[in-house]
Amino acid sequence: MMELLSIEYGRPHQDGAVLDLFTTWAHRTPDAPALIDGDHAWSYAELDRLADTVADALRERVRPGDLVGVCLDHSAALVAVTLATARLGGVHLPLGPRPGERRLQAVAEQLRPACLIGDPALLPTGHQTGEQLKLALPTEGANAAATVIAAFAGDSGGTSGAEIPKGTHYAVLTSGSTGTPKAVAVGEPALGALLHWYRDLTGLGPGERHSLLIGVAFDPHLMELWATLTSGAALSVAPDAVRWDAGALTDWWREAGITVAVLPTPLAEPVLDRPWPAGLALRHLTVGGDRLRRAPGPDVTATVHNAYGPAEATVTTTVHTMVPGGDHGTDAPPIGLPIPGAVVLVTDEDGRPVPRGQAGELRIGGRGLAAGYLDPELTARRFVGAPEAAEGSDRVYRTGDRVLMRADGVLEFLGRLDDQVKVSGVRIEPAEVEAAFERDERVRRAVVAAAPAAAGGHRLFAFVQAASAEPPAAAGLIEAVRPWLPEQAVPSVVRLVDAFPLDANGKVDRAALLAAESPENGASAEDGATDTERTVLRLSRDLLGRADLGPHDNFLEAGGNSLAAARLLAALEDEHGVRLRAAALLRQPDLRAVARLVDERRTGAGATA
Repeated sequence: MMELLSIEYGRPHQDGAVLDLFTTWAHRTPDAPALIDGDHAWSYAELDRLADTVADALRERVRPGDLVGVCLDHSAALVAVTLATARLGGVHLPLGPRPGERRLQAVAEQLRPACLIGDPALLPTGHQTGEQLKLALPTEGANAAATVIAAFAGDSGGTSGAEIPKGTHYAVLTSGSTGTPKAVAVGEPALGALLHWYRDLTGLGPGERHSLLIGVAFDPHLMELWATLTSGAALSVAPDAVRWDAGALTDWWREAGITVAVLPTPLAEPVLDRPWPAGLALRHLTVGGDRLRRAPGPDVTATVHNAYGPAEATVTTTVHTMVPGGDHGTDAPPIGLPIPGAVVLVTDEDGRPVPRGQAGELRIGGRGLAAGYLDPELTARRFVGAPEAAEGSDRVYRTGDRVLMRADGVLEFLGRLDDQVKVSGVRIEPAEVEAAFERDERVRRAVVAAAPAAAGGHRLFAFVQAASAEPPAAAGLIEAVRPWLPEQAVPSVVRLVDAFPLDANGKVDRAALLAAESPENGASAEDGATDTERTVLRLSRDLLGRADLGPHDNFLEAGGNSLAAARLLAALEDEHGVRLRAAALLRQPDLRAVARLVDERRTGAGATA
């Protein structure tokens, strides 16, 4: 009997429009809410008019196929600019509100977008001296910029330096091993097919409220935005506080009446770790961006979808759905089956499909594939010909992810084949972080390694060899690389080294470098002076994997991240019955101050009682 190969096909896909569907809803339900931001709201008709206003202002300078870099946070301005760019036939490049000065400068120089849209104070020098056009956009909302301009580089002539594939709808940056970010180009048919699947999966439609929470530089936010506005539902902007605090997030879900949501895995796990709150309208929760380590418990009343997909395959490729009340086991959930139009293959090093049950590299084909990168050579290396055994796709994307396909076609995620890691749900190339350090004249060489964090995910360690006999301060090096990197790629620890250990092949031995960071090799830590201090120290040491933490250490500087902060808050509530907000915890200068804050809240609660 012939062995069944590791190839699986999604159901036949259905094409779906993008901009035209929004326009249809704007005409059909003009007064329905389209965007809600705290106390402010915009109807479909109002958003439609805003998009027209922006498009009219840019029409003479932005032509079809031009790249438009957008440096805005979740707001009415972001939505209006996204719609206007599509209306002009431009290519939307979401960069986030604070992409970093040097990183933004590199994007401006290498991709040469026709214009950058955002706060004028954050734009690179070349765009501050060229033509600037103030856009008439709302300033209401938690994350709205006071002023938004379209800035044109003085020497660009309104043309893009990148080679943009015809029909590209949007481009999104991913981490690059050369030290510069890669830009992925996605066409409207791929996005439209994704949106059709997602609307069908969640039943998104009029009367529903979908959160707008995913970071703007991260491509799932485009699924949030476009799926909602092409279904007649309302987008609801998430307050910043909910990104750090699982309790605040679920409270906001209840208050805002959220019915459909997407969460990055590092935020979803603390939510699933807690008792599921009563009174939520949430029906569907899609989780993605990193390996999900736990299934929803029996108390979870929403259907949870564990989704997987690289930007190169348009946000989502496979999904595993867990319905309320089901027995989903205690192991990490699989990443599931391909969505409609997708083809997934597990292959050996030569690209041949392996038998089911054997691990290999995941390759993706089908309708959802991106057009490629804005770099033809890189596209040729990563988007390759499909093997003969795969039908319905003449090319596939090499993900670099190690997976196993079960006999039933379900995929299990096993890890990365290379050094790439996920930090807080964002894919990071250590080589890009190393290149950022090595731009500093004080650095001869840098090696970046990732180690699993006790709180989940990974921590980045940078090992730096100084260029002179007077080594720079570690804190100064971190501040120097911040403008070059997304927040998640900034290492939590920097160590100065005289030389790098080598393995038997003459390569830097990253395992040896990380072994020296073992908590057992740290100095003995001071115990707390009070029971609360000792509790805070114990929890923080466990969460951060740092046995050397003392009362005077700062939580963030010690390697804390959003996931660790959420878990510390939950643990303190369990042990002391005190619910702190993430913002209050992170403002404390050290762990002793955190303990003092817990005691103050306990005393205040007792007095109130």
